[in-house]
Amino acid sequence: MRVGVMQPYFLPYIGYFQLMKYVNKYVIADDVNFIKSGWISRNYMLLDGKPFMFHLLLQGASPNKWIKDVTVLPDQRKLLRTIDLYYRKAPYFKNIFPMMEEIIRYEDKNLARYVGNSLIKIAEYLNFDTEFVYESENSACDRSLKAQERLISDCKLFGVTEYINAIGGTALYSKEDFKKAGINLYFLKSRPIEYKQFNDAFIPNLSILDVLMFNSVKQTNELLLQFDLV
Repeated sequence: MRVGVMQPYFLPYIGYFQLMKYVNKYVIADDVNFIKSGWISRNYMLLDGKPFMFHLLLQGASPNKWIKDVTVLPDQRKLLRTIDLYYRKAPYFKNIFPMMEEIIRYEDKNLARYVGNSLIKIAEYLNFDTEFVYESENSACDRSLKAQERLISDCKLFGVTEYINAIGGTALYSKEDFKKAGINLYFLKSRPIEYKQFNDAFIPNLSILDVLMFNSVKQTNELLLQFDLV
């Protein structure tokens, strides 16, 4: 069984969804520390041909708290207005904006559940077969372990035979150590991806929001296949 274990990122870049589509089970790691400088609550969209950072408004965000213990503030209307303003002329705006409204107005303001819901909704839109689970729901997880040791422990717990991590994990995890535990470790590396964005020069590595605004479901799924396992 192929499994990915990742923190919940809000509307992340396409590589995150490539991993999500490839695995059989996707574990949302919500019982790890919130990282202020990370991508849990922010990403980039397109503004006048340049990357523009957007973010969720949060309450109680602290690196001393787990992601599931941070709260999303109720009023996120500014973010919706920003998406409306910057993407209303995009070819798939009418398909995507109603989904973004549903995602951003989601009633559960627990940050992990809020972001997890956004991932699940987009996966459903793209017709993924992936099963989603929240790590915090499994009481058998050994939360005293850190980094690679915890990940290997989680993999054993979830019956993983093949663990897929984002390419950034090459500096954190050892294929040899995973192999000793009976787990094959692979890293997903996105190939260069490009698509038409209005009439400007292409800006890479933006949020999945940008991908969806400019590509159909079929086109997006074709882009999701543009990766290599290393």
